[in-house]
Amino acid sequence: MSMMNAALVESYDEPPHFRSIPAPDAAPGQEVVEVLAVGVHPATRGIAAGKHYTSPRTLPALAGADAVVRRADGSLGYVMVMGAGSLAERIVIDPAAAIPVPAGAAPAPLAATMNPAMSSWLVLRTRVPFQAGQSVLVHGATGNAGSMAVKVAKHLGAGRVIAAGRNRTRLDELRAEGADDTVQLAPDQDATAASLAAAAAEVDVVLDYIWGPPTELAMRAVLGARTQHTRLLDWVQIGGVGGDSITLSGHTLRSNAFRILGSGFGSVEMQIMQRELTELVAAIAAGGMTVHPHPFPLDQVEAAWAHQDAPGERTVILL
Repeated sequence: MSMMNAALVESYDEPPHFRSIPAPDAAPGQEVVEVLAVGVHPATRGIAAGKHYTSPRTLPALAGADAVVRRADGSLGYVMVMGAGSLAERIVIDPAAAIPVPAGAAPAPLAATMNPAMSSWLVLRTRVPFQAGQSVLVHGATGNAGSMAVKVAKHLGAGRVIAAGRNRTRLDELRAEGADDTVQLAPDQDATAASLAAAAAEVDVVLDYIWGPPTELAMRAVLGARTQHTRLLDWVQIGGVGGDSITLSGHTLRSNAFRILGSGFGSVEMQIMQRELTELVAAIAAGGMTVHPHPFPLDQVEAAWAHQDAPGERTVILL
């Protein structure tokens, strides 16, 4: 029996462990690929901790949610295997689900960047009628996905991008990365509301990575300061670090051209998602948008899990 190295989730309460397991065989219609790089994203950690809707129900199970791979013909691909695991020297994939990667692209930056970039890319390309020249508020812009959303919005032609977040230092850095204006989400709610109202009253799209009570405050501030209440505002829920639910007045919905929608796995048809991710891969490979990879070898997977990413950085395991 052929064996290979892998990272196994053996308990939801522990990081994955470096193990030797049997190498996979491809069933009809499948393909065995060589894994080159795997990003350790918040979703990856949540899956391994049993806290994600795609977490494995039985253990042990492979860790990892996506990967940059080398296919049998030597070409590179990007795959998402939510729930199936990707942290092994070789995995089995559905060839139709592999996103082509341009020849010569560096696997580590691609593995670091795809996950944080895809949420905002898919929203602006598929979930809302976004047009070049429109304005975007990124609510929660100092995390990796939010910071990348600033770059994505600019890349896709946003006329104005407002970055809102708690980390003042990171907000200042985002000025150099494309943000036209910034709002610090401070403990003083009145000051925060006033800043949001001044900077974002006329935005067309909000990419919300926070939700919960901070979003209730932001909605009241932005909608209350709006001068054209018939101008459409799409507020897109992407993340929930501030809470899983909000309370919203019906009056708010009736008195504004205001839509709330979510974006995530299940909200975009797979065929459309694959088309858009192919374009995103090409944009990242061209060097327009990148997250800095912090590499670890597979046999240091426990150290990788313990590493705290700095702003603009993402842990990547190289195989």
